[in-house]
Amino acid sequence: MKQIVGRKMGMTEVFAKDGTMYAVTVVEVLPNVVTQIKTAEKDGYAALQIGFEEKKESKVNAAERGHFAKANVKATKVLAEIKGDELAGYQLGDKISADLFKAGEVVDVIGTSKGRGYCGTIKRWGHKIGPKGHGSGYHRGQGSFANNGRNNARVIPGKKMSGHHGNLSSTILNLVVVESNAEKNYILIKGAVPGPKKSLVTIRSAIKAQLGKPEVIKELKDLHAEAEAAKAAVEEKKGE
Repeated sequence: MKQIVGRKMGMTEVFAKDGTMYAVTVVEVLPNVVTQIKTAEKDGYAALQIGFEEKKESKVNAAERGHFAKANVKATKVLAEIKGDELAGYQLGDKISADLFKAGEVVDVIGTSKGRGYCGTIKRWGHKIGPKGHGSGYHRGQGSFANNGRNNARVIPGKKMSGHHGNLSSTILNLVVVESNAEKNYILIKGAVPGPKKSLVTIRSAIKAQLGKPEVIKELKDLHAEAEAAKAAVEEKKGE
């Protein structure tokens, strides 16, 4: 299994050369720098601690400065742990870049869902709304709390009620990588991923078998190259 940490930047659409459109989420994947190697002998489990996004030297405290100096790397804003057999060959100071994943690979994306505050059952659980006609004043209520006479002195645990909605760890399984670009530090993933814009996400190899035939990602158009070619053609025509 492979893993890498990135930042969700939003959604857009890209086109294949035959005109196929892919709705994709853009994940900025700056190089993940290995800041610590955890081993089963010393720490009880094997993992890599990585740093994401460089941090201003003026904002680094003494403890952090010592930790990063030990790995001989620059201070970072985010520290996270990633696991996987395919990451075992990395050493302190090595960088894990966006080309860890290739177009067509199936991945899972882990993020923190958008926080929606305190919500009623209609929004939180998708309950049916109450009648609005004939003088009914019961539109968005939670419904009866009775337990069918079995034990009406309490509410049975697990009942779906109003409460805090969102801001929880969420994983979307079996998404497909449309493109990865290590030079420009981004990965395009088909479909939506959890969390608001600018939130951190972890991309990992899919852990569950994908049902049906694997999706084939077609070669994408290079719109930037096409625009440059068109611009050059216009300039050449003007020169004539």
